[in-house]
Amino acid sequence: MKAFLILIDSLNRHFLPCYNPDTKVTAEHLTRFSQENITFDSHYVASAPCMPARRDIFTGRINFLERNWGGMEPFDVTLISKLREHGIFTHITTDHPHYFEIGGENYCQMFHTWNFERGQEGDVWVSRVKGSDIPQPHYGKVNRQNQLNRLAYTKEEEYPTPRTFRSACNWIDSNRDADDYFMMVEAFDPHEPFDCTENYRELYPDAYDGPYFDWPSYQALNEETPEAMEHLRNEYSATLTMMDHWFGTFIQKLKDTGIYEESLIVVTSDHGHMLGEHGFAAKNFMPAYQELVHIPLFVHLPGSAYAGKRISSLTQNIDLMPTFLEYFKTETPKTVQGKSLLPMIPHDTPVRDKAVYGWFGKAVNVTDGTHTYFRAPVSEDNQPCFLYGAMPTTFLKYWDIKPGDYEMGTFLPYTDYPVYKVRYRVEGHYPECPEGLDYVRENLLFDIQSDPCQNRPIKDKALELEMIEKLRAALLEYQAPQEQLIRLGIKENRGETVEETKRYHD
Repeated sequence: MKAFLILIDSLNRHFLPCYNPDTKVTAEHLTRFSQENITFDSHYVASAPCMPARRDIFTGRINFLERNWGGMEPFDVTLISKLREHGIFTHITTDHPHYFEIGGENYCQMFHTWNFERGQEGDVWVSRVKGSDIPQPHYGKVNRQNQLNRLAYTKEEEYPTPRTFRSACNWIDSNRDADDYFMMVEAFDPHEPFDCTENYRELYPDAYDGPYFDWPSYQALNEETPEAMEHLRNEYSATLTMMDHWFGTFIQKLKDTGIYEESLIVVTSDHGHMLGEHGFAAKNFMPAYQELVHIPLFVHLPGSAYAGKRISSLTQNIDLMPTFLEYFKTETPKTVQGKSLLPMIPHDTPVRDKAVYGWFGKAVNVTDGTHTYFRAPVSEDNQPCFLYGAMPTTFLKYWDIKPGDYEMGTFLPYTDYPVYKVRYRVEGHYPECPEGLDYVRENLLFDIQSDPCQNRPIKDKALELEMIEKLRAALLEYQAPQEQLIRLGIKENRGETVEETKRYHD
């Protein structure tokens, strides 16, 4: 038995023809893969961004309710550990640099073997004492290390994501007669900075002649002109198309070797990316709009079963672990919160009636497939808010723990492993929030059937109370720390009626 997980970073589904026929983007290989296989139309992240999303995928549990960005915890029961116990060989090839930085511990190291293609983003790869000049003028971000890395690849096949797919093809050639393995192929593109060869840029021409711009800042749009944002979207589109070409190269390799028809192949993303929608760029600080959390998912079953089928039921990335475990006839651990997708496919049978998603320490969001509801913290200081973990790392640094801000114990309900409980202190409701923006204090409700782009917030108290009930039920189901309900102003009683909830919130 063979299975593949192809993870494509920062994939905004609105740029894919199989989800948005009006897009101008060329993605012929993802489009063909969708047509030949099963496309999921209501697939959501749970935790975001990069490392929280990956921990969800590998553990089948929602991560953002208990901690922020960090490494794989030593107590985590993972997809890879269960496959290895079952005698399945595991391999990952990736150009995702955050696996090899502080805050990305223990992910690739779980696999039997791993391959890292260097050079993306700020990967400390090309070594020069003087660094590199920063293009001036410029919009958004420019990273000296990234500018140096770009000196090391000039031809298309030398770029990190093409090298990643080529590495995957080489692995297939080296293991053509093998069986019983799980392979993960991970493309960093089209994650920012958006960089590709000129032949792909030529597919998306514009007349922009302003400041250098291929990496948006994590903030609301400010000085960027409409022409600059069109150029940025073109840069993203070109990078996506280059990735799509090499994705197609790998899929063709699987077909040419006969592996394709006998394998389970899952293609998805960790999250989307904002490119001017709602006045925002990038991710992490704004409300959890569909462009960020409503992500692509395609599944190929052995024999191309159910080819061309579209699934409308709600699914999430926590469902991938139990799907692979069921495929390999391996028991799903009790700690897993996701549900296998395999039984639902024949009849589009729902595996859940709601999905919870978000970023740690910010709003907690819920959808039932018809509406989305963003529930913001109720207090100015975002308290009480604690993060839990045994790995005291976050993005590129260690936790800044102050005296009196932490204790240690067996606080998590699914493990006896001792963890730190650390008070999470931020100014206002959202870390990284631009000063003075009122949206951070808003609860937002949308009808995503009539308003899929979430441009018209709904003011409907009765409907909001229904969504609060769904959010509360989900927080209890997913064993969220009690203070999450307090932080959001939601009562815990399981038997509380809607009227009691209304009195409480009034």
